[in-house]
Amino acid sequence: MPRSRFYLWALIGLLGCLAACFGLRRLLMGLPDIHALEEYSPALTSRLFDWKGQEVAEFSIERRALLTLSQIPVDMQNAVIAVEDDQFFQHWGISPRGILRSALANLLAFHVVQGGSTITQQLSKQIFLSRKRQFVRKIREVLLSVEIERNFSKSEILQSYLNQVYFGEGAYGAQSAARIYFGKELSQLSLADCALLAGLIRAPRANSPFLHPDRAKKRRAVVLSRMRELNMISKAELEAALRTEVPIARPEGLNTQAPYFVEHVRKRLEAHYGTQALWRGGLKIYTTLDLDMQKKVEAGMEKGLAAFDEAARLEWEKKLKAATPMLDAAPEISTAPPAKIQGAFVLLDVKTGAIRAMVGGRESIFNRAVQARRQPGSTFKPFVWAAALQSGMTASSFVEDNPLAYYYDGRDWRLLEGATDQFSINLATQPFAQSSDFKIWVPNDFDGKFLGAVSLRKALALSRNIASINLITHVGPPLVVDIAHKAGIRSELEAVPALGLGASTVSPLEMVSAFGTFANGGIAVVPYTLERVEDASGKQLESHGPSEREAMSPQLAYLVTNLLKGVVREGTAMRARQINRPLAGKTGTSNENRDLWFIGYTPDLVAGAWMGYDDFSSLGRKDWTGGSTVVPWWTAIMGEILKGSPKRDFPVPSKIVFVQIDSETGLLALPTCPKKNRILESYLEGTEPKEYCRSDHSKPQAAPAAVGPSSEIISLSTAPATAPAQPLPEEEPAPEEPVILE
Repeated sequence: MPRSRFYLWALIGLLGCLAACFGLRRLLMGLPDIHALEEYSPALTSRLFDWKGQEVAEFSIERRALLTLSQIPVDMQNAVIAVEDDQFFQHWGISPRGILRSALANLLAFHVVQGGSTITQQLSKQIFLSRKRQFVRKIREVLLSVEIERNFSKSEILQSYLNQVYFGEGAYGAQSAARIYFGKELSQLSLADCALLAGLIRAPRANSPFLHPDRAKKRRAVVLSRMRELNMISKAELEAALRTEVPIARPEGLNTQAPYFVEHVRKRLEAHYGTQALWRGGLKIYTTLDLDMQKKVEAGMEKGLAAFDEAARLEWEKKLKAATPMLDAAPEISTAPPAKIQGAFVLLDVKTGAIRAMVGGRESIFNRAVQARRQPGSTFKPFVWAAALQSGMTASSFVEDNPLAYYYDGRDWRLLEGATDQFSINLATQPFAQSSDFKIWVPNDFDGKFLGAVSLRKALALSRNIASINLITHVGPPLVVDIAHKAGIRSELEAVPALGLGASTVSPLEMVSAFGTFANGGIAVVPYTLERVEDASGKQLESHGPSEREAMSPQLAYLVTNLLKGVVREGTAMRARQINRPLAGKTGTSNENRDLWFIGYTPDLVAGAWMGYDDFSSLGRKDWTGGSTVVPWWTAIMGEILKGSPKRDFPVPSKIVFVQIDSETGLLALPTCPKKNRILESYLEGTEPKEYCRSDHSKPQAAPAAVGPSSEIISLSTAPATAPAQPLPEEEPAPEEPVILE
């Protein structure tokens, strides 16, 4: 060879080597720092649990959890190695032999049955490199795999891979896959389960048991056969695993549970920790929710509201049919069927304020349990009665239930003097009936009747509106506002007589919380949802417990509770008696039946239910009230929740005495008093009646002239004359038969 040609080839070779070295240097410079694998922190799934440790919900961008290799079953490790990289423990990052073998197997099968990339290559691609199919990226993948093998042990590589690889359905890592496909912890998976998951890695969607169960079963058989060929399992284990059915749907409980409660907690956590921490940080969120109770609430409430929807539809059809010949003359009848009724339900632990269940509506993201402000109707009356008792009255004190009328003088509502019966009211208001400048308001009760002088116990049990107006005017609206706020109402309350009938708006949660103060012996507790929050490593970030304060004396709380027991025993909430345990509560119906309520409690739990339309339209029939419509499904729910729990009565605090009185006079009962009139009444020590009944019960009884320590019958004739600035709601009489049954 001529010397000139030799030098030419030598120069070309040298330039080639330089080019190769330069290219290799560029490739190596573009490689990420593999030591980042030691500190690699992928997006983790945050999990929300109820107070018993049951998982309720997940917050995640990629559903993922990190486990050590010792926490991953050997069958899971073997299944993945068998089908993805059976030379994993022999190669140094890449496997030329494996690449050739898989290429031949895929060629013979006419489809992909084995992968050519090693587990290390897959890991380097998933964590460090893009997924673009480029030749340069493939070279970098090989170089990076070799570098990873030099710096990390096989166990560390396998652990990272099993925590990182995608199994479909949003599941990253074996732990998340176990939850999503089987509803189990990874440690609980069988051999067949592990093989199924390993078979998903190559093509998660194509081999999904939810989408293609037959393909999933065949792919699992391939994995099991490879494991048998490699002596990882016995023939008996192979045959048993092949007989196992594959899951064809997500396990129950993985779909959104307790959605209103979960969303309520999510907003609080995002505001406190930020979006990244919640959705990518792997937080463990332990809440106050009782998932078992929550499911009973959801099922019972939906059943009750669906029953009302059907009744409302039938009522609409009836009215429409009757009005069809004269539709033009009856435009108030809608030709569209009524919308779905909405509702809310809140269940609290009396002693701690822990929210055990929360439902904020139906098919909506608006949480009516905490976000809605509605008129509570007569469920607000217990605060009026509490103010009356605190002012010195007793359960056997009497208050007038007689006609009243108000007029508006351009600045304020004032009592129409002398209008104490319906005839005088009609006579006094008749000249102004057609005047647009002179407004008249005549409050009344559901039944349109008046009972005259009535005891505080009976007035609350029957939810008498006129009695409430007399009481709140006698004690002063500001005192009622103060008691309600101390008990737990946070909304602004207007200090007017209409307040006692629910003129101001409140949320179901705050009403339930305030009723819980009566149940808790006067101790108000702040409702809360979070027990504690931990980060991914188990470090506690925050914890919560009961926050309590004294809102009223235990004696006052008990006296109100004892009156509210009468509402259930003989008043508007009699339908709740079927729970057959000590129970106190109050019904409520706002003006024109726009809002229906019932809030009831035992010594341990307080629960409130509301229903109404979002557009504030009337529910319809006048006899669809809180007592007739809400109490039945509230009772059905609480009957299930309380089933099996011990029956306890409300504890009696010190300085409370019980005496038998005659209910007609409010005085101490004698054997001559009718048995139906004799009741055991509770009093603050020193306020009990001292005189015995002197009435001849064989003759009609006149209204009592003096009762208890107050020595007067409370009426507006002895109180300042101010009236509410808006119409008042009506309330129902004591019911006999339910209108809507569960």
